[in-house]
Formats: sequence, C-alpha cells, structure tokens
Amino acid sequence: MAAAATMAAAARELVLRAGTSDMEEEEGPLAGGPGFQEPLQLGELDITSDEFILDEVDVHIQANLEDELVKEALKTGVDLRHYSKQVELELQQIEQKSIRDYIQESENIASLHNQITACDAVLERMEQMLGAFQSDLSSISSEIRTLQEQSGAMNIRLRNRQAVRGKLGELVDGLVVPSALVTAILEAPVTESRFLEQLQELDAKAAAVREQEARGTAACADVRGVLDRLRVKAVTKIREFILQKIYSFRKPMTNYQIPQTALLKYRFFYQFLLGNERATAKEIRDEYVETLSKIYLSYYRSYLGRLMKVQYEEVAEKDDLMGVEDTAKKDILPSLRSRNTIFTLGTRGSVISPTELEAPILVPHTAQRGEQRYPFEALFRSQHYALLDNSCREYLFIREFFVVSGPAAHDLFHAVMGRTLSMTLKHLESYLTDCYDAIAVFLCIHIVLRFRNIAAKRDVPALDRYWEQVLALLWPRFELILEMNVQSVRSTDPQRLGGLDTRPHYITRRYAEFSSALVSINQTIPNERTMQLLGQLQVEVENFVLRVAAEFSSRKEQLVFLINNYDMMLGVLMERAADDSKEVESFQQLLNARTQGFDGKDRAVPWGERSAVVSQPDALLTLPFLLLSARVTQLIRGFGSSWKSSVESLSQDVMRSFTNFRNGTSIIQGALTQLIQLYHRFHRVLSQPQLRALPARAELINIHHLMVELKKHKPNF
Repeated sequence: MAAAATMAAAARELVLRAGTSDMEEEEGPLAGGPGFQEPLQLGELDITSDEFILDEVDVHIQANLEDELVKEALKTGVDLRHYSKQVELELQQIEQKSIRDYIQESENIASLHNQITACDAVLERMEQMLGAFQSDLSSISSEIRTLQEQSGAMNIRLRNRQAVRGKLGELVDGLVVPSALVTAILEAPVTESRFLEQLQELDAKAAAVREQEARGTAACADVRGVLDRLRVKAVTKIREFILQKIYSFRKPMTNYQIPQTALLKYRFFYQFLLGNERATAKEIRDEYVETLSKIYLSYYRSYLGRLMKVQYEEVAEKDDLMGVEDTAKKDILPSLRSRNTIFTLGTRGSVISPTELEAPILVPHTAQRGEQRYPFEALFRSQHYALLDNSCREYLFIREFFVVSGPAAHDLFHAVMGRTLSMTLKHLESYLTDCYDAIAVFLCIHIVLRFRNIAAKRDVPALDRYWEQVLALLWPRFELILEMNVQSVRSTDPQRLGGLDTRPHYITRRYAEFSSALVSINQTIPNERTMQLLGQLQVEVENFVLRVAAEFSSRKEQLVFLINNYDMMLGVLMERAADDSKEVESFQQLLNARTQGFDGKDRAVPWGERSAVVSQPDALLTLPFLLLSARVTQLIRGFGSSWKSSVESLSQDVMRSFTNFRNGTSIIQGALTQLIQLYHRFHRVLSQPQLRALPARAELINIHHLMVELKKHKPNF
C-alpha cells in the first residue's frame, strides 16, 4: 500500500507538471498580444525576474527525472491524465478497504481499549501502594537513625564506664596492700625469692602512691601509713643484709669475690634503696667503697712486696752498659738460676706471647719454696694481669650493682681502686729510678699495650688513664737507658780495651743480641721512636768497629776483624728480626763489601810472587831464553813441591781467622778457584813456542789431577 501511495503521489505530480506545461503553451501567443500593454505582477512566480534562480529549477527537474516511476512512465509513454485518474481510483479503493478492515477489527480495538483502561487502574493502585510504602520507609529510616544515635550514645557511655573502671581498678590495685605482701616483708628472710618478689611489688605500690599523691588522690592517705611502715621494715632488713655481706669481705683469708658475686643476685635491693631511701643507699655505697678500697690496697701492697722477693738477685746496674769493659765484678759468679741477662732476650720474649700474657699470676710463696727467680718483666706481667683482671671485674660489678654508667661509673671505680693504682704507680716509679735493663722496660711497655687492648675488648675504659700514666713512666726511662748505651759506645776508646784479636768483639756481640731483641719485640707493635734510637745505636757501633779495626797493623787483620764482626751481627739479627728489616739489610751490605775487599792478593798469600809472574806472561816472555828457562823451571818445581802444603796452610789460616765456618768456606773456595785460574794461565804460558821444548814441562801436574786433589781439600760444613 505504501508503494501504491508513492506511485499515486508521483503520478499526481506528473499530471500537475504536464498541465502547467500545456497552459504555458496556450498562453504563450497571448503574452505578446497587443491587448496587454502592462506586464503581469506575478511576484515569486515571475520567471522573467532576475530573482528567479534557474539553477534550483534545473536541480528539481533533474531530481524528478531520476525518479524510478518517472523514468518508467516516460519510457512506456503513459498518458499522464489517464494514469492520474487510475491512481485516484486505486486510492479510493484502498481507502474503502481500510475502512472495512477497521470496522471488522472494531471489537478487538474496543477490547484492547478496555484492557488498557484496566491496566491504568491497576497501575494507579500500585502507585498508591508504592507511595504508602515509601512513606512507611521514611518513617522507618527516621526510627533507625534514632536507634543509631541512641546506640552510639550507649556505646560512648559504655566505653567511658570501662575506662573509668580500668583507671579505678589500676588505682585500687596500686593502693591496696595484700596480706601476702605484708607477710613476706615482715617475716620472710631477704634471701628467699618471695621476699624479692614482694619487695618489687612494694616498690611499685610506693611509686604508684607517690604518683597519685601528686595528682591529689585522697585515697592515698588510707594506705600511706601502711606502706611507710613496710618500707622502713624492708629498708632495715636490706641494710643489715648488704652491710653484713660487705663486712664479710674484711675477714682474713676471705675470697671477697664470692660474696661480691652473691650480691649481684640481690642488685634490686640497692635499686629499692636508691628509690626509697637515698641516705641508706649512700651509706651502703660509701661503706662498700671504703671496705674494698682498703682490701685492694692491702692485697696489692702485700702481693707486690712478696712478688719482688722472687726477682733475680743480680739485676742491671748503671755500669751495665754496652760500651763498658767486660771485666768480672765478682770473684764468684752467681748461679745461672739467679742471674738475669742484660743484653740477650733469650726466652724473656715469651712473656708477651698470647699464652703467657694471660697465664695465671705468679704465687710468690710457691716460687720461694721452689727457689725460682724471675726477671722484672715477668713480675710486672703478673702484677698487672692481676690488676687488670680485678679491675675489670670490679668495674662491671659497680656498673651493674650500683646502677651507674659513664662518668659516674668511672668516678665510683676510681674511688674504689684509686689508692691501689696510685700505690702501684709510685712503686713502678721508684723501681724505674734504679732500673738499667732496657729489654725489661721495653717488654713492660709491650705488656701494657696488650693489656690495654684486652681492657678495651672487655669494655672497661676505666683503666685507660692508668695505662697512659704507666707508659708515661716507662717510655722516658727506656729512651734514657738506650741513650746511655749509645753514649757508652760512642765514648769507648779501643786502646783501653786491652789485647785485641780478629774474633767478634764483645761489644758488637752485645749490640747484636740487644738490637735483635728490641727489633723482634718492636715488630709486634711497631714504634718509630724505638727505630730511631736503634738507628743511632747502630751508627755508633759501626763507628766503634771501624775504630777497633784501625788498631790492627795489617790490612788482612783489619778485614778479618770487620768480616767477623759484621757476620756475627748479621747472623744474630737474622735469627730474630725479619729478613727485610733495615738492620739486616745494612749489615748485609757491609759484610758483602768487606768480603769482596778481602781480594785475591790476600787469599793467595801462600803463592807469593808466583801469582804476579803468571798474571803478566808478556813480561815473562821478554826475558832471555836461558833466564826464561831457569825461571819457568823454578816455578814448575816450586809449585809441584809446595802446592799441597800451601793449600793446607791456607785452610788452617782461614779456619783460624774466621769464626763463621760458612764465611771461611766461601773464602777457601775463592782461593782454590783462583789457584785453578792461575795454574790454567801458567799452562797457556808454557804453550808458547819458545817453551814447548822445555825439559821441565814433563814435571807439570795435570790440571785435571790438580782439580781432583783440590776438591779433597774443599771444606764441608
């Protein structure tokens, strides 16, 4: 039907267009007739007006021509008038048919109308119900908000009541004094665990009452009297207990460390006194300081006195210096058990070894029964190890029991140990005044350095000042003794030393032992000042050796003396000092220079002028034949008859001259090597034409036979 309507509309438009075209054709001739003098006023329909837009007409025409129905009509050549009437007829038929359909469906339409009306009524009732429900929900929401507000208020009141109850509970618990507390404080011994537990409870309640009193709580007055009486009773019992423990330290032959350790179990007693009765706490602290101060002073004074009795009977004196003449001071030498070495380290260096450093202290009466004697450094180690051990224990006890730290702990420690430390320093200062044993003083310095490190590891800084004071006494004394030895060597006159020989001098031996001892000790904890002093001493010893060597008349003896002394000092230093130390390198260079100075002339003395003749063959060959023959024959026969005895004499002379067999071996090997070289040159001289027919050539010793024989004389050490 829609298509038909569209076709009818298109047909109607075509008819109208066609009618318009016919009218234009009919009116065309009339338009130019004479009867019309004035133009028609057509307004917008005036196509002759400039305002008419021809482009739009062309667009409409073109659009209509593109219509499918128009194209179909133009193609078939349909009469538009007839077609228009046909279309109108069809439209009327369709309209009538539509009316009939509507009439046939009128009942259904009426029923649909009734249903729609019923639905509207139902929806209206639903709207009313929903409106009523919405109003009910609004009232319920307001009720819920009211309930929420009431619940929040009740919750706040509940929390407030719980907070009040908690505060009141804490207050009541802090103020109420239970019967168990009263019974324990009044009746239980202080050593029982329940007394300590209830004492802690009493301390907490006393602190709570003081806090509440500061806030103005009236209920505190009800329990103040009870707590005061319990506090007085507890203070009395604690005071008696601690003072009794302190007084037990004073008993003779008592190991005070045992009751001191027992006091640590009850360190809360002092904390209680400190918080509740400061006067009693001060009394106990003062009594402890006074008692322990006297005990330590008495113990160390007695121990130090008995300890010095087991020192070596013979110690270094002001004349026991390196450059002093080595003469017997006494007709009868003391036994080796009571004589201390002055310039030799020996086993004394073991005192600073890790195992010996913290070994048990010496017991004087045991050593006296065994007639044992010790050097000063061993006594110094024992004394200061006991001091270190007791000081560390005392410092830690003070810090833990008396609840102090930092400067307060230092002050309290020095109040206990100050007198003992002062007494020890005075004794050391007095001893060092007459001490001339540099090795002992240097060992004491290194003992102090190691004990200071041990104290630092134990976290005991209270002894730092004491260690500095001890070092302030030891270092100047050590430097003074070393400078005295330097001066003694510098002022030594070789002409006053009596008879001289080429063996190592006792002063150089003293220096070697002394220097190696100090170098080996200094390597553990290097000190630049020590190395400077040793350098000064080394320079003076080198100068002394040169002065003594100048006293010998022959160059050979001078070289032998220098080589023996340098070799001895180098050997001793290499046993203890590192191979790359300055002293070892210095003496190694000196020894090499002097050994090379002991040249071939000195080593070839048994051959005399033969070596010069063989070394200058050109001069020998310029002689007349008879004189040349006689001279060469004399050399051949003289060498053959004396070389064995010469080699033997050389070996004995070298062995007698050099105390170190290795040096002697080296010198003998050089001499024998030179002999082979000279003999080889002599053979080349005899190979000259004028000497080939010499009869004495038959008496020559074969060079290979000579080498085999010389190997038999090679020393083996």
